[in-house]
Amino acid sequence: MTRFQIILTAIFGFFIVVGVLVFSAYKGSGAQAATVVVWGTIPQSEFSQILQQTTLLNNDAYHVQYVEKSADTFDAAFIEALASGNGPDLFMLPSDRIVKHFNKILEIPYDVFSERQFKDAFIEGAEIYLSPNGVVGFPVSVNPLVMYWNRQIFTDAKLTAPPKYWDEFFDLAKKISKKDGSLNVSKSAVSFGEFANIAHAKDIILNLTMQAGSPITVWNNGTIWSVFSASFDKPTAPSEAAVTFYTEFGNPAKEAYSWNRSLPNSTNYFLSGDLALYFGLASEAPILQLKNPNLNFDVAPVPTSREGKENVSFASFNAFAVTKASKNPQAAFMVASILSDTDGATAVASVLGLPPARRDLLGKKPKNAYQSVFYDSAIRSRSWLDPSPERSTFIFKTMIESITSGRSRVSEAISQADRELQNLFSK
Repeated sequence: MTRFQIILTAIFGFFIVVGVLVFSAYKGSGAQAATVVVWGTIPQSEFSQILQQTTLLNNDAYHVQYVEKSADTFDAAFIEALASGNGPDLFMLPSDRIVKHFNKILEIPYDVFSERQFKDAFIEGAEIYLSPNGVVGFPVSVNPLVMYWNRQIFTDAKLTAPPKYWDEFFDLAKKISKKDGSLNVSKSAVSFGEFANIAHAKDIILNLTMQAGSPITVWNNGTIWSVFSASFDKPTAPSEAAVTFYTEFGNPAKEAYSWNRSLPNSTNYFLSGDLALYFGLASEAPILQLKNPNLNFDVAPVPTSREGKENVSFASFNAFAVTKASKNPQAAFMVASILSDTDGATAVASVLGLPPARRDLLGKKPKNAYQSVFYDSAIRSRSWLDPSPERSTFIFKTMIESITSGRSRVSEAISQADRELQNLFSK
């Protein structure tokens, strides 16, 4: 650290301590509470429920003012508000927006909240919120990728359980997928192979790549680098192994052929009862039940490699982050700490129906059949530093379609995607 950074860290830490002492001394004395404006995309009513279960309710030191924003317009409204000096003190930061908003976040120095404290409190996947210089955000919830399976289709095929390993998918495709002489698919085992009509296609590809041994992105000398095409001293690069497996199910020349771009969106195909396996987020369970109450489905963890490689599940995380423009950074830090502590994370988990990001809470398995799978998946969850969710999705879409159309070999398409991802980080 430079001399300036050391001084800045010391000053920040001093004011944190002073702020805590001042608010503690005057608590209950009628002193005016510090107002902390929080922006997020969850409904106002749900955030109110969360506050009611924490020490922030009727708190004499901190007054939390929550502002609900639309997820579709959050980024634009956030940037505009900060530019005009009317931005929030604290905001909900999804893991796929860390890079996009990194220059607007006040990193909490490790002298104030240590890396050891963070790792002891939160699961390994939540370390996506750690930068070389400090804590970017305090995680509260995990939304892992899971495997939904149609129990009726499996029963009809005389199969008693969903697959646990990826190599089982080839035999599963032969038993379940139905296609005619013109290669039209009328029933599918799994929606792999294409991109545009497959929900969470990017997440699935990332999950396969991570399990094969690649973190996708890394910090290097204070900057983020894409390592999507790196081999990591393996005979076959993890991304190449993952993409080759994924595209096999969209190749009409392969026995595992189960999907093509003329089919409906994979979510709708699963809801119609014609798709055996659907990879979606944990948050989708109540939506699937609501849209088709008669659909006989269950949920299982994302399969793993039989060779015992990385047993991970891709996930989206959410956290509370302090803005650089905050008028009350010390108070904002304290509110973020309260919302992500045991009581706060418990409240978020119960209200949103998602697993918490805290180690102490994930050790307490819920009795609900779906939630127990979600908790197990959250423990093994991982994410990546997405340079731009919209642009990276286009990069992965182009990569897959260039392979399935025959325009590029797998290795060529992956190298091109890696270069384009790195270009996004360089901007």
